Amino acid sequence: MNKPHNEHKEEVNKQPGNATAEELQLQSDVEASEQRPLEENIIEKLSAELAEQKEQHMRLYAEFDNFRKRSLKERTEYFKSAGSDIVIDLLPVMDDFERALKASAGINEKDPLKEGIVLVYHKLKGMLEQKGLKAMTTIGTEFDVDLHEAVTGTPVEDPAMKGKVVDELEKGYWYNDKVIRHAKVVVGS
Repeated sequence: MNKPHNEHKEEVNKQPGNATAEELQLQSDVEASEQRPLEENIIEKLSAELAEQKEQHMRLYAEFDNFRKRSLKERTEYFKSAGSDIVIDLLPVMDDFERALKASAGINEKDPLKEGIVLVYHKLKGMLEQKGLKAMTTIGTEFDVDLHEAVTGTPVEDPAMKGKVVDELEKGYWYNDKVIRHAKVVVGS
């Protein structure tokens, strides 16, 4: 009973626990196909979680960016209006200097008192203009409730002056492009 060498290998391979390469490959393929749906489910779940995390990250990033921009804008606005209280308090001083200049119109230009008033007025005005103060031009312009406060109306002969500012009782001022004091005016009617 001498069996050829190849047949002997086949018997050994057919014994329990010994599988051929083809059988092992087939068994491996079956096991892999059984695990694919399980792996695909896990991959789908992980992909969905990743997408959700990415979306949440993008929302948080957008919220933070909006917060940063809003904070920067608020800080810029704060610095622009930080000195407005002091400037508003100095406006009556400017008015007094302008009244003093009008009252001293008949005084000689070389009078030391008048020279002092003019000098201090120009220094104060220049300093406030450097900080952002700007006087409004009102006489001859259309009456605008956002810029002017009408104290009274006066009849005018020229029909072109109706609804326009005829006289200015108190100057209006801008501070960094915001109205900080409305001009008190007389409107033609």
